[in-house]
Amino acid sequence: MIDVVLPCLNEAEALPWVLARMPEGFRPLVVDNASTDDSARVAAEHGARVVPAPARGFGAACHAGLLAAETEVVCVMDADASLDPAELPRLTAELDMLESGGGSGLVLGRRRPSGRAAWPPHARLGNAVLARSLNRRAGTRLHDLGPMRAARRAGLLALGLEDRRFGYPLEMVLRAARAGWRIGEIDVPYLPRTGTSKVTGTVGGTVRAVRDMRRVLAEVTP
Repeated sequence: MIDVVLPCLNEAEALPWVLARMPEGFRPLVVDNASTDDSARVAAEHGARVVPAPARGFGAACHAGLLAAETEVVCVMDADASLDPAELPRLTAELDMLESGGGSGLVLGRRRPSGRAAWPPHARLGNAVLARSLNRRAGTRLHDLGPMRAARRAGLLALGLEDRRFGYPLEMVLRAARAGWRIGEIDVPYLPRTGTSKVTGTVGGTVRAVRDMRRVLAEVTP
């Protein structure tokens, strides 16, 4: 069994599709980040374990899910139906391959948009700039700071991640690189999200995310 952390803020409309496509052997943990819709109820009705994370913040929700997870390997992915849970077994297989020679690994899903609407130009540009900055700092060769990931829970907790906002995903990669982990990525389809976007669909949300990640880049030395 592999726990899948799904940070969730008002995703009641998207959750049925996401949870219905969860592969066998993968157990969804919907981390309710103080939603004001029926996300928690919908998640429970569709068989997910609901983890409360009342302190708002993407990183706060991710970390609450990581603490609540119980399996050796954990996955993380968005709950907005922009990513297909059916891709998760490919990530965990890649993780096994990365770690086959020993050491720790982290696998990211490189988003491949299915049409222009899936990933607006402003969000794609911000992501590309941050990925280049990360590669220069950490010696990685990543194309995307994708939100679909797989790694071992104990290793992630040992990284001591501190950011509780949008910088959390970047801090994870920086600290993993500093710890000598093998970091890889595989292509995954990126779909138009269900419902209203809180980050990539708005310029303001993208600016806030980029600001948080730039702060992490400045604070965390690889």
